[in-house]
Amino acid sequence: MGSESDMSSRVMLPPQVEVVPFGLVSSTAAQVVAANLQALLELNVLVVQPWPEPAHALVAARGQYDAGLILKDLAATEGAPLRLGLMGKDLCLPFLTYVLGESQLGGRAAVMSLHRLSDGEGGGRTTRHLMLERAAKVGLHEIAHVLGLEHCRAAGCLMKFSAGPAGLDRLRMGFCPVCQRELTRLKIELA
Repeated sequence: MGSESDMSSRVMLPPQVEVVPFGLVSSTAAQVVAANLQALLELNVLVVQPWPEPAHALVAARGQYDAGLILKDLAATEGAPLRLGLMGKDLCLPFLTYVLGESQLGGRAAVMSLHRLSDGEGGGRTTRHLMLERAAKVGLHEIAHVLGLEHCRAAGCLMKFSAGPAGLDRLRMGFCPVCQRELTRLKIELA
């Protein structure tokens, strides 16, 4: 049993990031994304109750959801300073076939999709472990954009642009020294 001083040191800080699942999304994936945001970016993260799927963002002809419209929804409502939407459905932008994630650079919101993260070679499925690792990488990448970090050219850096799941697999679970220094500076500004 802890002492009173132990209990007072466990004050819960308000979340800096809310992970917002849309519709039916793997709660494990949401928790893995949140845990990696906490561990690697040292941000307080809260997974909130799921929001309904954004029907107004559905691009029916494509069977995908417009990431830009979802970003507007996430940024427009009160809550933590930063938000990361988590979709199980496929995301797109009017000018791109699909996106794994999209964010407001230096803004408030990002959204990502789990839809393509289970894709394996030759049209097969990959392991759940690899899908969750990919989800963590996309979440970290998108929230780093929201913090103000741009794409990086360093091999293996999590901020290197990745067009699909295979590209994510070539990235390590971390940032190059230049991006890490910039993230530290940007987080100080957030505080």
